[in-house]
Amino acid sequence: MQGNDAAAVRAAVVATRDGLVDRELIAEVVVLCAVAGEHLLVVGAPGTAKSEAVRRTAAQLGGRYFEYVLGRFTEPNEIFGPVDLRRLRDGVVEIETAGMLPEADVAFLDEVFLGSTAILNTLLGVLNERVFRRGGTNVTCPLRVCVGATNTLPEDPALAAFADRFLARLFVAPVADARLEELLETGWRSAATAGNDLLPAVDRLARQARDVDMTAMVPLVATAIRRMRNAGITITDRRAVRAQRLVAAAAVLDGRTVATPSDLWVLPIVAPTADTQALAKDALADMLTSAGNDGLVYAAEEFSDGVQARDRRLAETAEKLLATLGDPTSQDERLRVEATLREIDASIASTDMSEQLKGVRARLILAARP
Repeated sequence: MQGNDAAAVRAAVVATRDGLVDRELIAEVVVLCAVAGEHLLVVGAPGTAKSEAVRRTAAQLGGRYFEYVLGRFTEPNEIFGPVDLRRLRDGVVEIETAGMLPEADVAFLDEVFLGSTAILNTLLGVLNERVFRRGGTNVTCPLRVCVGATNTLPEDPALAAFADRFLARLFVAPVADARLEELLETGWRSAATAGNDLLPAVDRLARQARDVDMTAMVPLVATAIRRMRNAGITITDRRAVRAQRLVAAAAVLDGRTVATPSDLWVLPIVAPTADTQALAKDALADMLTSAGNDGLVYAAEEFSDGVQARDRRLAETAEKLLATLGDPTSQDERLRVEATLREIDASIASTDMSEQLKGVRARLILAARP
């Protein structure tokens, strides 16, 4: 069952990534966090497709989705639901939560740090305990993952405790110039259609993640945390403990019940800033050489810079390109093939290539011939 669930969720990730340009990371880490039972904070300028990536991922997973942009004057009832006026007449304060955050399976809160104290305090209970409490209302929330978004990290120390509830962090920039044509092309496509209801599969994987054998990984994770702290990266005890959930989730999404050093690539994700994430990758470089994940190829490569992770991503990219080529291959298609070949040869020495990448490279060479 685990293999089938992991394969189904990996297929949903692939479907989500199709049409996302330079935002594949968001889709992959949302799914990682959903299985780990953790939350994600995405930091980036307006207009960088943060909400689109989350929306597409939620559509593939199925279930109830809630999205809202918070502001200084946002009222709690806009997020959690209005007071039930019928019950209020009887002197009982109850909240009508239908269609609101307390009943969502996946949630996206843009400008999350602009919420009022009342909203953020209530959110703490939802994020930490998956429970919404207000007045006489006490609702168990089905929330798998909440994605918060912000243009910049808050400087107010009072928000630090709230920000710490988002274990994973992603920092996004505008799409690189080299991918502008791809961005413009995909911008005309319709949004990804909803997939099957994969939330039961996500839930089963989440339960399996809690039972993953971490015996051999505990000393390695401890070593990694010490190195990160020694590099000047602030990792609270809470984040250190919960980082193990990301390790276990990466393992089950790769179809395994035992965590291995190949799953350590998730650790830089818990570093709080873009600069400290770069420091973490440097500090852990020798521990991340075997990093990789068949379902989360972009994330594994991004957070490890490992050869194996890069190998898997390049093989997947090349296979996808080959599947789109005409017969015979046109001149424009041959240019794309040649560009992919150059990236492969510039990224990995032939002696370090997997048999899969060697095979797909050979097929690309054939496709590039007039």
